[in-house]
Amino acid sequence: MKNSIILNQLKISYTDFNDNLIDYVADALKISKDYIDDVTILKKSIDARKKPDIYYIFKVLVNIKSGNNNVIKKLLKNKNVAEYKPNIYKTPVSGDVSLNLRPVVIGMGPAGLFCAYVLAKAGYKPILLERGCEVDKRQKHVDEYWKTGVLNTESNVQFGEGGAGTFSDGKLNTLVKDKFGRNAFVLETFYKFGANEDILYDAKPHIGTDILVNVVKNMRNEIIALGGEVRFESKVDEFIFHDQKLIGIKYNNDNLIDTNVAVLAIGHSARDTFRKLHSQKVDMQAKQFAVGFRVEHPQDMIDMSQYGVLDETLPVASYKLTANLENRRGVYSFCMCPGGYVVNASSENGRLAVNGMSYVKRDSKNANSAIIISVGDREYDMDNPMSAIDFQENIEKKAYDLGQGKIPQQLFGDFENNIASTSYGRFESMTCGETTFVNLRGILSEDLNNSFVEAMHSYGHKIAGFDREDAILSGIESRTSSPVRITRDDSFQSNFIGLYPCGEGAGYAGGIMSAAMDGMKVAEKIIEKYKVNYEQ
Repeated sequence: MKNSIILNQLKISYTDFNDNLIDYVADALKISKDYIDDVTILKKSIDARKKPDIYYIFKVLVNIKSGNNNVIKKLLKNKNVAEYKPNIYKTPVSGDVSLNLRPVVIGMGPAGLFCAYVLAKAGYKPILLERGCEVDKRQKHVDEYWKTGVLNTESNVQFGEGGAGTFSDGKLNTLVKDKFGRNAFVLETFYKFGANEDILYDAKPHIGTDILVNVVKNMRNEIIALGGEVRFESKVDEFIFHDQKLIGIKYNNDNLIDTNVAVLAIGHSARDTFRKLHSQKVDMQAKQFAVGFRVEHPQDMIDMSQYGVLDETLPVASYKLTANLENRRGVYSFCMCPGGYVVNASSENGRLAVNGMSYVKRDSKNANSAIIISVGDREYDMDNPMSAIDFQENIEKKAYDLGQGKIPQQLFGDFENNIASTSYGRFESMTCGETTFVNLRGILSEDLNNSFVEAMHSYGHKIAGFDREDAILSGIESRTSSPVRITRDDSFQSNFIGLYPCGEGAGYAGGIMSAAMDGMKVAEKIIEKYKVNYEQ
């Protein structure tokens, strides 16, 4: 790679852009394109700050033909040019402690999948337990629920192969600073197993629910090919400890796995498992999270606001909004889905939660995102982790009762005026699952309701029409993150040796990318400590 350089801030008007990047790069570097072997996009973003003058901003890897060292030396004097220093992910060297039993990974969301994948690649042959179904069977259960309202409590939007993220657009944004190459490894792995190549360089990458289904299946098959084992419809009932050490796991009532290493990648909705862990004295804490409503607008409105022009050659526009209110509430947009759908994401009978998702084309007529308000000690006892779960369950029950199992909806103007809606305004909702009009005011406290209204009007100053009276609200968005954190030490183990809390459910991640990287970190800790001492 000694002939490779990085060119930053390559700015190209979207109306002029074509796929022949070498010409643009040669012009920017003021060299003949004959010096250039090839160009690879490392990052692509959109600059719409001076809309409607819109630009693509590229960061590219430029391979200069060999024998042109003087050209490279000259180019490196350009402030937008840098040496290429690849950040390649490497697994650690195995430790010295003999591992006589296979490690178990509980949960097949991104944290569990990537933990198991790294372990499998290193020769540890993990056993994966997933309470839900394999992804094709799970897809059928989810589709049936959206059509009929008949819920499978073990196979739904929350539980099953791929985790909750499988039915939440597959957004791959992360704010995690990564100097070890984990971020690139995750993206490259998704691409290897079927995601589109653009996730490798888009500033806001997403896979799409329809593509992600196949990606997780392909990852599972690779883990098995590497010696791992996957057991679906296998719900963990009990953890067996002796002298503060893990010695086994029980699942499906009477099945026992002897193990000294188990990774808890259970996701943020495994409330029964949280309660079991709490009853078995596994240390955990209540944590702050956020709740609110999924809000829909016409996608054209968002595009016009963000770009100042409607042009099908541009990607559908997104947004990120925050507000800090005088009442010390933080309100922000979450899981924004351009060209998306609001989905019934419930996992328990008698309780209802919503989420948002997009397919890979992002071609629905509406944009949606959760507008959520921070909650904590004003809503539940921070000294009791089960109190946070109780609060979450209570508002979901209210949402279920309001809609009688259907997604309860209301127009923003009616919400502000505290009256039930009876029809849509100038656009209709794009949903997966049945809907009904209600007054959503009965779910959250008035303090939270008023915070939501204040933030919506604040956002109306940033995006014209955001607080329009016919913006469609759906309730309740309650599964934004885990309500608890399972504590872990520097070795990533809980207060019981051998039990490794991991990912979003354990309180250490906030989305697909950070969960996947946390799964990798846990796998690294296991590899650093143990060497395999069982049949290869």
